[in-house]
Amino acid sequence: MKIAQLSGSTRANVGKKDATLTRNAGQVPCVLYGSGEQTHFSVKVIDIERLIYSPEVFQFELDIDGKKAKAVVRELQQHPVRGTIQHVDFLQLEDNKPVKVKLPVRLTGAARGVMSGGKLMQAYRSLNVIGLPGIIPDAITLEITKLKIGQSIRVGQVQIPGLTILDPHSSVVVSVRMARGAVKPAEDDDDEVEEEAEVTAETTESAE
Repeated sequence: MKIAQLSGSTRANVGKKDATLTRNAGQVPCVLYGSGEQTHFSVKVIDIERLIYSPEVFQFELDIDGKKAKAVVRELQQHPVRGTIQHVDFLQLEDNKPVKVKLPVRLTGAARGVMSGGKLMQAYRSLNVIGLPGIIPDAITLEITKLKIGQSIRVGQVQIPGLTILDPHSSVVVSVRMARGAVKPAEDDDDEVEEEAEVTAETTESAE
């Protein structure tokens, strides 16, 4: 995962009234848990928004009044109308304890079926995985060049060393469907059902 630094200040009081005052001051109420105790703190709205609204998955290096911890976002609460960040729960990471995160799925290559006029359908934009913090990548990259019309890549075909994918293995991640005007290759004429294509799953690591 990419690493991001985030500084915060401890909150002396908790509760709805204090949370409202914190937000009015341009801060977001947060809590860090997972080490046996909870730390209530706040961060600047501008600092957390640029990271939360990014498509990347971050491992945060928190500095809360000098107390340092590594964490990931476990739960995010947003305003139902404005969509602004109301509260963030952080889960503290331990190097030897697996953690569950949601990784973005990125596609690479131009599918053969799309070149023939088929339509690319990506059902999963992200996948839930569990693994040790040190080996979790930035993203899951799927090579789709060999996908022909009628073929798909299912969750069970995506293999990443050291990680377990938690989504249903039979679910289709990406497929190429027949579209109006598409020309199906002659060697595929007898394929009446959706096929599973060979898949190469790569993990995208941060350069940092």
